[in-house]
Amino acid sequence: MPDRPEGFSAGFSVPQVFPDGPVDVAMIRDIAQQAEAAGFADLWTQEQLIGTAQSVEPLTLMAYLAAVTERVRLGVSVLVLPVHSPLHLAKRLASLDVLSGGRLIAGVGLGGEWNAEAFGIPEGRRVGRFMNVLQAIDALWTQPQATVSGDFYSLLDASMEPKPLQQPRPPIWFGARVEVAVRRAARHGDGWMGPGSSSVETFEKLVPALRDELERQGRDPSTFPMSKRVYIAIDDDTERARRRLCEWFGHNYDDPAMAEQVAVWGPAEHCFEYVDRLIAAGATHLLFNPVFDYAEHIEALRPYLPVEA
Repeated sequence: MPDRPEGFSAGFSVPQVFPDGPVDVAMIRDIAQQAEAAGFADLWTQEQLIGTAQSVEPLTLMAYLAAVTERVRLGVSVLVLPVHSPLHLAKRLASLDVLSGGRLIAGVGLGGEWNAEAFGIPEGRRVGRFMNVLQAIDALWTQPQATVSGDFYSLLDASMEPKPLQQPRPPIWFGARVEVAVRRAARHGDGWMGPGSSSVETFEKLVPALRDELERQGRDPSTFPMSKRVYIAIDDDTERARRRLCEWFGHNYDDPAMAEQVAVWGPAEHCFEYVDRLIAAGATHLLFNPVFDYAEHIEALRPYLPVEA
């Protein structure tokens, strides 16, 4: 295991998708509390707007997590920003930050073309709408009376209370898998997370572009988290781990083959080689996302947690 960079931290994805039966609320609570006690820095959810997967809505889940945990930060990666109303989203996220005691990390992303079509966004306007929504949310959080002029949303002396507990705003991490989006994250975001549906090779290629843009913007890379969601299945029975991952990817993404393209599975030593490769590439934070045997993974991943936890 390589030396971890100063400030390295690890997050854990809580149970959110339930392919085998009803939503198990007790499991969500127990795993969240175990992960917090083990020393994970943050717990994470993700947004799935439509589809057949049985997936709990992320912000509602985060409100529940805020009630059953005490210290661990709470993140979503990512909200598909162009399809959201900035007024509703700013209010919900600010309320979540207040109710959690200032523990929110807001992850945002552009989404795919299908998102734009489903929500009536004109072709070629996703980025414009993304930036307009982001600008409006930031203004509502940071200005006593927000004024924004945009092609999709405009505000004139709009007040919204309560403000988020974190000042000047909760951290906003961008999800991005291509260079232009990573550079956008460096200009406008507070962190970057490579999606779980992208490969380690993609992460390695994008880190230099991110660092380059941070330098252009005069920003200190040491204060800008670089993260990656890691779908992981630690199991000495390699074939069983592969099969279970493929089943889960088939349920959640409708693409069983994606598991073999972007996930890592097998004995701990093999999985750790993959994880260490991401750290060597520049990751200062990793979001571990097992999709079964959550408690076992909490224990198996302790080498990446603070010693004192």
